[in-house]
Amino acid sequence: MTTRRSFLKQSVALGAGVILAPTIVPSSLFGKNAPSNRINIGAIGVGRISRDHDMPGVWKHDDVRIIAVSDVDANRMNQGKELVEQYYTKKINKPYSGVSMYQDYRDLLANKDVDAVLISTPDHWHAKNAIDAVRAGKDVYLQKPTSLTIEEGRMMSNAVNASGRILQIGSQQRSMEQFRIACELVRNGRIGDLKNIEIRLPGDPAGGNPEEMPIPKGFDYDMWLGPTPYKSYTEDRAHPQQGYGRPGWLRCEQFGAGMITGWGTHHFDIAHWAMGTEYSGPIEISATAEFPTSGLWNVHGDFSTEMLYGNGVIVRGTTNTKEKPNGVLFEGTKGWIFVSRGDYKASANDPTTTGTSKALQASDSKILTSVIGENEIHLYRSSDHHTNWLESIRTRKPNITPAEVAHRSCSACLLQNIAMKLNRKLYWNPVMERFKNDDEANSMLSRPYRAPYSI
Repeated sequence: MTTRRSFLKQSVALGAGVILAPTIVPSSLFGKNAPSNRINIGAIGVGRISRDHDMPGVWKHDDVRIIAVSDVDANRMNQGKELVEQYYTKKINKPYSGVSMYQDYRDLLANKDVDAVLISTPDHWHAKNAIDAVRAGKDVYLQKPTSLTIEEGRMMSNAVNASGRILQIGSQQRSMEQFRIACELVRNGRIGDLKNIEIRLPGDPAGGNPEEMPIPKGFDYDMWLGPTPYKSYTEDRAHPQQGYGRPGWLRCEQFGAGMITGWGTHHFDIAHWAMGTEYSGPIEISATAEFPTSGLWNVHGDFSTEMLYGNGVIVRGTTNTKEKPNGVLFEGTKGWIFVSRGDYKASANDPTTTGTSKALQASDSKILTSVIGENEIHLYRSSDHHTNWLESIRTRKPNITPAEVAHRSCSACLLQNIAMKLNRKLYWNPVMERFKNDDEANSMLSRPYRAPYSI
């Protein structure tokens, strides 16, 4: 698939945002997989989710190697390099130091030895990172959500399709057996005609310290803010300087929409999968939500949303309670199915699931033991999400969550966030991706970009 690569000459250019740490490693250290057949990975953003989920998801494969890391926080970048090299040192039982570092991800993308990238940056960088990566000829694993706005999500999907590159979104629930089983049962009428879907999500607390603090040494804060407006640095606006706890940016509207996209893109994606509406969206949206009145963190709190789809199904979203645990409830004319992650966590800092931890339930146990016949609908099977992405890279065949599917799931969440803000019913055209006769709502489909970080 790729040719044997020549290693980069040694150079150090931290002032220019680049640090290269070259090491020539004999191919024998990695076993029978020849370098010409190996997929070389660069990790862009090496914080919490990358360390706990994305890099471990690919480095376990013998024919894959993480050769580069990039982060605007030099401290995290160095720790990311150290983490990868420690893993490979233990794996091959010999000292290994073959990971290059780049503080500017664009320099990593310019490295022709890199075949594909893991993008695990904050939400406001996702679309631009992905667009730049596919235009540089790289295949992409992109953490969800796909975008900060619906307009840039459309640009991202179009760019991927035009490039011919592989992009998979990190909606790993599609690779969890219970979600596929639930969707197959719904699609094949095991609960009768589908009428309602209830999406139950965790909430986010208000708070956060807004007081300005000195920018930490080695942290390119201006680039971290990227396309969003400049705001003074405070640790609760960015990420912890010690450790890898849940970062404050997740709760700032400047960088994301909160739990409606943070977890919502997972669950609404499953709703789309079960309905067969993966390339469409709702036609009516209404929502109410509480928003913080003090503190730094200003994403929605408790909310209630309702969307009508063209097939007549009503999809409701809500923050969960002990009586309504995090997950997806499908209700039909002949019964119901509830599916969740159970006890699974993508990272150690995932919000705790309340209530039941049982991953798959139904109104009648016979629903769950029903066999899907040969001539019925069988959905895409994947047992491991990162492995599915790597297989897609090798075969150039579609993966389980490609760019357009990911964009539509994210759009459904962003539509609800807009409805929360406007607190009135909205009418959406999923073909044109515009609100009907609503200039105010349409003005919220995009945001201005801060120079020089535009797409």
